[in-house]
Amino acid sequence: MKELRIIGLLITDRIKEAGRTQKTLTTYAHVIKSRLGFHEVTEEVCSRVGVVILQLAGSASECNKLEEELSQIGGLEIQRMVFTL
Repeated sequence: MKELRIIGLLITDRIKEAGRTQKTLTTYAHVIKSRLGFHEVTEEVCSRVGVVILQLAGSASECNKLEEELSQIGGLEIQRMVFTL
């Protein structure tokens, strides 16, 4: 059976963790089908907290490797949804 995997990332300190997070996402770009990011921005402040939602498309082993590498980054919380198709 095929699966549709979506992971959500809560980045608690974007300024500190954005570089390593971006590098990891770039390394695994071949398994990322869709990527959507949010953070609050006003004229006065740019939030340090951000949320990224990823729709993954690739082998389960590659998706697992991506999640494992992301879990090694401090300041990231990962949540996963898996749908069987």
